[in-house]
Amino acid sequence: MNPMPAFAIALTLLSGFALSACSGPAVPVIAPIERVGADRDAHGCIGSAGYSWCERESACVRPWELAQEMSLPNTPEAFSNYCASSR
Repeated sequence: MNPMPAFAIALTLLSGFALSACSGPAVPVIAPIERVGADRDAHGCIGSAGYSWCERESACVRPWELAQEMSLPNTPEAFSNYCASSR
């Protein structure tokens, strides 16, 4: 008996098994992580950096910095009242 056909069959089977391993279950795609600072609001203020829109200043400000600069109480109510009023 010629060993060549048996070798060819074995090689074909091994190649088939090796290639079938490539068609296994797909690796799950992980959603991209949002970058820090990519959370801008409608006014362009970056909330994760502490910025909020102040209509009175027409700018993104950090409430605690505004409170210190304007000698306001450092409270959400004081920020809202100051920023809601016009100059």
